[in-house]
Amino acid sequence: MSNYEVMMVFSLKNGEEQVNALIEKFKAMIEANGTLGEVDVWGKRRLAYLIDDEAEGYYVLANFESNPEFPAELDRVFKITDGVLRTMIIKK
Repeated sequence: MSNYEVMMVFSLKNGEEQVNALIEKFKAMIEANGTLGEVDVWGKRRLAYLIDDEAEGYYVLANFESNPEFPAELDRVFKITDGVLRTMIIKK
């Protein structure tokens, strides 16, 4: 088991209800495949540059522990999920 940190930036186009649903979806996915640690919701922030014509995003930082294969699957799901602007997973 390794420790990881994931930063997620969600789109605000469809409202904060969808953002909260996405946060819960990814928290449940992490809990099903490992141990979810601290989840730090930064909230709505201005982006440094436009991403998909959006100037603001909803930031969430989470720490988790899982096997080494899970982060690749998590990244794959991020890429195919609507409403996810950017993500970054790092091994601590």
